[in-house]
Amino acid sequence: MRILYGVMNEMEGVWCERVFHPWGDMVQVMKDNDLPLWALESGDPVKDFDVVAFTLQYEMSYTNVLNMLKLAKLPLRSKDRDDSMPLIIGGGPCAYNAEPVADFFDLFNIGEGEEMLPELCRLYIKMKEEGSYTKEAYLHEAARSIEGIYVPSLYEVSYNEDGTIKAYTPKYDDIP
Repeated sequence: MRILYGVMNEMEGVWCERVFHPWGDMVQVMKDNDLPLWALESGDPVKDFDVVAFTLQYEMSYTNVLNMLKLAKLPLRSKDRDDSMPLIIGGGPCAYNAEPVADFFDLFNIGEGEEMLPELCRLYIKMKEEGSYTKEAYLHEAARSIEGIYVPSLYEVSYNEDGTIKAYTPKYDDIP
């Protein structure tokens, strides 16, 4: 399993790499030459990874995330990414208010990613090894079994007349 996030390379079966949003001139070169966004260490295209995790430090980074998905040649919306594409994870301070970008992420770490990411990786590897992995099954199991995971596709969100969130209603009885 290859994941773009932090320092988890000590885990068996996990290989972490880094990627950054390129500066504007490089973005143009990439577009002009049809170059996909790639990882720094291996040079492998980001779209070939199993998981891509973004730290959402501040709201202004949201557009960078979307542009990085475009540069990686991945569909922006979670619903448009199938089982063959990487899972997109959001974490960090802005994950506490995930709803503005919920359509673009498969799941969010709400809390300390350093504690949850190993659990997410172990679950992913286990389901792949068992042959039980589908994106939908993985997201359901992660939301059900790992505290602090928010999977937007597993909830109906209703709004008040003023646009504020009224309620998050789980689509299944076994998720928080």
